[in-house]
Amino acid sequence: MTAPLRTPWTPSLPCPLPEHPRPQMVRPDGRWLNLNGLWDYALLPAESPAPQAYAGKILVPFPLESLLSGVQTALRPDQRLWYRRFFENPLAGGEPSRLLLHFGAVDYACEVWLNGISLGGHVGGYLPFTFDLTPALRPGENELVVAVLDPTDAGLQQRGKQVLRPRSIWYTAVSGIWQTVWLEVVPQISIERLKLTPNLDEASLTVEVELRGAASAESLQLWAEASSGGQPVASASGPTAGRLQLEIPAPRPWSPADPHLYDLRLRLLQGHTLLDEVTSYFALRKFSLLPDRDGHLRFALNNEPLFLYGPLDQGYFPDGLYTPPGEEAMLFDIEYTRRIGCNFIRKHVKVEPLRWYYHCDRLGLIVWQDMPNGGRIDGDVTAFLALTFGLRRDDTRHLKRFGRAEQENRDRYRAELKEMIDHLYNAPCIAAWVPFNESWGQFHAREIAGWVKACDPTRLVDHASGWFDQGGGDFLSRHIYFTRLKAPKPDRRAFVISETGGYSLKIPGHVWDEERKFGYRFYPDSASLTAAYRDLLENEIRPLIGRGLTAVVYTQTTDVEIEINGYLTYDRQVEKMDAETLRRLHTVLIEYGGSFAKQNV
Repeated sequence: MTAPLRTPWTPSLPCPLPEHPRPQMVRPDGRWLNLNGLWDYALLPAESPAPQAYAGKILVPFPLESLLSGVQTALRPDQRLWYRRFFENPLAGGEPSRLLLHFGAVDYACEVWLNGISLGGHVGGYLPFTFDLTPALRPGENELVVAVLDPTDAGLQQRGKQVLRPRSIWYTAVSGIWQTVWLEVVPQISIERLKLTPNLDEASLTVEVELRGAASAESLQLWAEASSGGQPVASASGPTAGRLQLEIPAPRPWSPADPHLYDLRLRLLQGHTLLDEVTSYFALRKFSLLPDRDGHLRFALNNEPLFLYGPLDQGYFPDGLYTPPGEEAMLFDIEYTRRIGCNFIRKHVKVEPLRWYYHCDRLGLIVWQDMPNGGRIDGDVTAFLALTFGLRRDDTRHLKRFGRAEQENRDRYRAELKEMIDHLYNAPCIAAWVPFNESWGQFHAREIAGWVKACDPTRLVDHASGWFDQGGGDFLSRHIYFTRLKAPKPDRRAFVISETGGYSLKIPGHVWDEERKFGYRFYPDSASLTAAYRDLLENEIRPLIGRGLTAVVYTQTTDVEIEINGYLTYDRQVEKMDAETLRRLHTVLIEYGGSFAKQNV
């Protein structure tokens, strides 16, 4: 029986998560409208037309299955979820502007109508998309309708850890709208997208833009200004079809110790006429690998070795599932990670709202970003046998068995992976992309790693975290839970333990399910858990640093459903180990790892 577990936070009503959802591209005139709140909803057979009447209210952007949605029921693969709400046209009569409708994320496939006119659809449960409402707008009240299909693990699409029957490390499904929905008034010709590429070695920032509504960019100019602490430090201008380069004097590099962010202002001009203006931010930082005297590669930030230690972060909440109850809930997990002395998070098979990355940027947490997995997962036994007998995930029989034999499915994965990289490209905190985790839906991993590096040469790649290593990417990446930690035979890549630990302590009254539990090692109380954790850091991890270990991911930030191996309980109410003790342990380990590497590089 599922316990009615809740976090300490409650949604802001009538509009949950009211903050501007896109911190790296804000229009200073403030003409945007958050559409979060109560919408009408209906659940119908998938083949049914739009409902004539709706069943009740759902609180957007909380997914259908969540407690905070007010519905808390599963969307079956043979059903369609319908949403409806009304809004007033924010454009004044005759105003030469356009109205955009933005969705942060909708899981999985949706269609959208305004006033009965189809705006189109979108496929993919983790990334944002936009419609231009202007042609279908009416004066006064407008009706917005959204229909959603989500097969969860009955399909082969990217879904992370969502399943229809939660168990062990597989969690409750998330369906429908789960990130902010918002309207934005923009000029007829506007800036649609930014691409910001810092170059620390040259102390510069390259700025590229994509435009919306411009038949030709020949007569358009872009002006950019960088500032620090409110004082301008660099500016440049040029045609929008090219790239602007800002030379940054006396650069202040971004790091966990000093997460300095520069402000950026961009203006789109036609002659002397200002067409559009947006504000953003960036950081000067560089991620790389450096060889030491023994031939081991070390993770490096800003051309200096840095030992990374931090948690696997699932991004689930017992009341909101994928969606935090509020900004404070989202921020709590990140601030806690910093408070216990970690400098690193692996974001596990989920793409967060942009505000999550913004907080990592400003607080100084390095992030390794997973691609949400898809394909078919037959279970641990199949994977174990394949590993035991040396079978490769790229064998045709295994591609078929795990749902990646069809070219269309692979193309869909590649498309969504590229969209994720483009979407998160500007986040300073992201140091590495992780295309595949533990072979889930894995195919052609070595080739994918090279393709990802070509898409984004500024970051590192962990091509196959845990299992089915094909020798690609930048990391020899191991998951070790059931044995003592050891170093593998070195190769041309950096050695990382990308998952370990999973030490578990059950806190009665703060668990998702009082009967079931999952973990890797269980302890009866906080003292024994802390002693085992100290032993892991001091007697297993620390000795491996001399053998090339450069980063460690501990499982995990919080408990998730029946998985009780978090630093924190699932409801964020109990710290299982003393935070100050953890901070001291982590600080000593990170300082030792960094100092050892610097002395040997």
